[in-house]
Amino acid sequence: MSKASVEELKLESLGLRGRIAEEFADTSLSHISDDSSNLLKHHGSYQQDNRDVRAERSKAKLDKDWSFMVRSKMPGGRVTARQWLIHDELCAKAMGSLRLTNRQGIQLHGVLKGGIKEVIHNVCHSGMSTMGACGDVVRNTMGPAAPIKDAVHTDTQKLAEEFSRRFLWRSSAYADIWLDGEKVDPNWAPAREPNPAVRAITKAPEGDDPIYGKVYLPRKFKIGIAVQPCNDVDVYSQDCGLVPHVVDGQIEGHTLIVGGGFGMSHGQLATRPNLGKPLLYVRREHVADAVEAVVTTQRDFGNRTDRKNARLKYTLEKMGFENFHAEVVRRLPGIEIFPPKELKFDTVEDNLGWHEQGDGKLYCAVYISMGRVTDREGGPQYRACFAEIARTLDLPYIVTPNANLIIAEVAPEQKDAVDAILAKHGVAHTDGMTRARKVAHACVALPTCGLSLSESERVLPGFMDKIDEILRELGLENEPILIRMTGCPNGCGRPYNADFSFVGRSPNKYALFVGGSIRGDRLAGLEYKTVLGEEIPGKVRVFLEAFKAERQPGEIFADWFNRTRIKGEEPTPEQFHVEFAERAAKLAGAKVEAAG
Repeated sequence: MSKASVEELKLESLGLRGRIAEEFADTSLSHISDDSSNLLKHHGSYQQDNRDVRAERSKAKLDKDWSFMVRSKMPGGRVTARQWLIHDELCAKAMGSLRLTNRQGIQLHGVLKGGIKEVIHNVCHSGMSTMGACGDVVRNTMGPAAPIKDAVHTDTQKLAEEFSRRFLWRSSAYADIWLDGEKVDPNWAPAREPNPAVRAITKAPEGDDPIYGKVYLPRKFKIGIAVQPCNDVDVYSQDCGLVPHVVDGQIEGHTLIVGGGFGMSHGQLATRPNLGKPLLYVRREHVADAVEAVVTTQRDFGNRTDRKNARLKYTLEKMGFENFHAEVVRRLPGIEIFPPKELKFDTVEDNLGWHEQGDGKLYCAVYISMGRVTDREGGPQYRACFAEIARTLDLPYIVTPNANLIIAEVAPEQKDAVDAILAKHGVAHTDGMTRARKVAHACVALPTCGLSLSESERVLPGFMDKIDEILRELGLENEPILIRMTGCPNGCGRPYNADFSFVGRSPNKYALFVGGSIRGDRLAGLEYKTVLGEEIPGKVRVFLEAFKAERQPGEIFADWFNRTRIKGEEPTPEQFHVEFAERAAKLAGAKVEAAG
């Protein structure tokens, strides 16, 4: 399918219907057409195949081992005990596990064609939805995970739910295809009515959907809300990020950050990761209208001929920041606009372990290796553990932006019971774990992702075992160091603002980026174009040895790297590599090969 035809497909789809219903009703095939697969994304599912057996099946002249990924949409990562148990039961229709995402959702992988309608039906009847979890629409709205019971965190969760309601696509196709026409709305907070003067300008020029019209957005659109000083949602990576400004314990308004996005393609200079830039500040009562102005500006000015350049970051580049700002302001008549507030973040990390909520109850943030909730042979029995807590204690969960899980609303008298169930299933607290290990994350990649060029989730734990040894040897086990891995350059694991990131190029080969920040506010630079998987720990060691030798008292890795990099004009990766390699080799007694 050509890039331009994606727009034609949406336009002719009758509200994202296409031939999805007919093709899923056809039991003679185990998969659906490319056209239906493209539309299916808007319903919250991707068609995939098991790439572990693709070559073997091809040699045997067999079709691919087709299946589907189904993603549940849950603003701020909130999920009740009942909703969790429904997802746990649906594992029988999938690969026997749940995958927590770093956008605070839940994914079921390996759902067969004949089971997808039952899965979506049950997700919806739990009070959640898959609608708009993928596709060219506003995706799941992220919010701070910690269930702190103050006015700021409470209002932020309410706002995440309001965005999710306001930016749902309106066609009845979803209910007609998956729910036999039954209207089942997700139990999110209702969206407040849009300002009529704003909606008169932002309304799509054609079609019944005021936000999306007939062709929806040029590409996906991501929103996240971060409460300072914790940047767990990676607010600078969002198409539109929001940061509340707090006065006397109440939210006065929000600073909007626009143009973040990490997708790129190796070797294609027209694509690049980008950190968002503060656009404006608006009072709390106008923030939803301001975000609608941003979304609809992207709808009307985004690139619809080249999907690789269709995200908001490229629209800003094409229009110019000042012109984009002026267009957003034009769509907000009568609303007072202010300059952005100063922002300051400390970390993207989850605060793991036990904490007080502020209302007499407790919460426990539990580390989940790579976000994969399964019963591991010889390891933690995550799935059994969380099903038992939900079933016996009726406690809600929160998926964090680092793909960990918070057990929330724990009464003090329930704490011992929670700890006992965790211990029973081998789910340990993080005492003794390196700080880098606690925050390291990988995307799903192989075997299910069709875009993956190399392994990610299945290999990062092994790489971290070796990096942990180096950290302990150097006495750096308690240092805040952000490590992320993705199987391809599209950046689903948010690698491009990490201290170290490994981005798949081909089987067992990765590009190594260095120099982001644990605060999530700086892009990393390409240090090695290609390294083998087994070379990764050694490459990381050289940087860590130099950091230990050169750091100033109290200085973290991100600040050391920024202080000691080449000053002046931005260096090319090759220039930086030569300068750093010579210094690191001298300090660490190691010879570092030139970037390749």
